[in-house]
Amino acid sequence: MRSRGSQNRLSGDSFGSRVSALMLAMIATMATVYVAGRLWQDAESRAYFIEELEKRTGQGQSAVSVDDTLKVTACREQQKKLSVLEMELAAARQEGFVPKRLPGNHGKHPTKKELLVVGVMTTFGRKKNQEAIRKAWMPTGTPMRKLVDKKGIIVRFVIGRSANRGDSLDKEIETESSLTNDFIILDNQVEAPEEKANKIKSFFIYAVSNWDAEFYAKVNDDVYVNLDALGGVLTSHLDKPRVYIGCMKSGQVFSEPTHKWHEPDWWKFGDGKSYFRHASGEVYVISKALVQFISINRFILRTYAHDDVSIGSWFIGLDVEHLDETKFCCSSRWSPG
Repeated sequence: MRSRGSQNRLSGDSFGSRVSALMLAMIATMATVYVAGRLWQDAESRAYFIEELEKRTGQGQSAVSVDDTLKVTACREQQKKLSVLEMELAAARQEGFVPKRLPGNHGKHPTKKELLVVGVMTTFGRKKNQEAIRKAWMPTGTPMRKLVDKKGIIVRFVIGRSANRGDSLDKEIETESSLTNDFIILDNQVEAPEEKANKIKSFFIYAVSNWDAEFYAKVNDDVYVNLDALGGVLTSHLDKPRVYIGCMKSGQVFSEPTHKWHEPDWWKFGDGKSYFRHASGEVYVISKALVQFISINRFILRTYAHDDVSIGSWFIGLDVEHLDETKFCCSSRWSPG
């Protein structure tokens, strides 16, 4: 049995233990509240600093590393360049598809503006035609230079390269060109019947890169051209910035594969199967702005089975004036030679 004294001691010890536990619990609670308060305060401070950082940097990031800073700087530089390019493009459209620099000319504009550059489309085995043209209307040597100086008209035969690059056909043309100096040899263009539209496109690109002229003409090598009359016609149209001059025609679209004038894309021309208005392929003239448009958009211009239809299609949808010039309608051709 325990005595009363020992019971009192036990009771006192138990009360003391409860008080101590209660005090510890209160202290722990106060400490928890204090720590939570500080953490909340720190969180508010961090949120404030993050908000301020976002306002100052405009990047919406809580921390900006060196890599991030470089990326932001590069992005801003790209945005500046894009803005400059957009302004240049808008200016080019305003001026009529005029690029700031002409391709292939190292950024230098020709010093003198001519009236006309004529490309006479020829091919291998047409030497008799070439000689006939030289005798009839295309001067060579000193008269050629006088034609440029006095009338501002440049005339050249235009030919591509043989499919077998460097063969006898290529060498023959190179030899003739070195003697007559009246050829444009398109190094990146294969000379082939199915490549006519691309060849004409290559000629326009080459011509506008090398001569600054008001107009550029395509002529077949079996057509007689009166250069004086042609110059007179073009002089009357100098006030037209985007003009397409030729013997305008339309014509039926043939869907039959066996037909001579078969058009593989016949279905694109509607139920009536009729071509849009375009200049006859023997001879036509386009203004400088249109040649520059061709040069700028060379990689996305679609070609059709016939070169005259292809060229006409490039101007559909553009603000281009189509001039039906009866003087460009060829009433007769001479035979080879």
